[in-house]
Amino acid sequence: MQLIGGIFFLLNKIFFSVGERVALDGRGDDQKWRVRAWIVYIIGLAPWVVIFIWEHNWIAASVEASGLPSMVMGLVIALRGGDPQRAPRWLDYLAIIFIPLGIGFSFWDFGGLNTLRQWLEVGLVVGYVVGTYQLAKQRTQGYLWFVLMHLSCGHLMWVQSYGWLTLQQVVSLVFIVDAYVMSQRKGIKTT
Repeated sequence: MQLIGGIFFLLNKIFFSVGERVALDGRGDDQKWRVRAWIVYIIGLAPWVVIFIWEHNWIAASVEASGLPSMVMGLVIALRGGDPQRAPRWLDYLAIIFIPLGIGFSFWDFGGLNTLRQWLEVGLVVGYVVGTYQLAKQRTQGYLWFVLMHLSCGHLMWVQSYGWLTLQQVVSLVFIVDAYVMSQRKGIKTT
């Protein structure tokens, strides 16, 4: 599970980074990279949810699963040419509804925040759901939320002795920072 989840989520970050670089170069096929990024993200979701459930990381598991509507919305937008206005409204509403539901359920289930693991899970899931939603809507600040996600998740995986997944978080962070820098250069170049 570690290998599958780690590789597919890492590929997601690599494909986002490549897409931003391609967009900066003006080659015009950046949407193909976004489609690939969302597909591997969706495929990698199930192994991560299983790992979180296995470790009793209920906050992370429930909110990670609740991010699926945002992932699907990102894929639909990418398939439709990258225009966030072309996303089905119902999918946008579903994504917005799932974010507070997932977080709220987690707080209710645990009766608040009582351990370092729970705080790390909160950082992970807030970065994940907000970042995924922002990137699905083609907003580059989603990358900054992913930084929070990867720092929190990397520390959580380290504490739980998942060396491979800790390393994957660090490598993913490099590609997220690269994607963000490229997106900012693109913005500067076009204005």
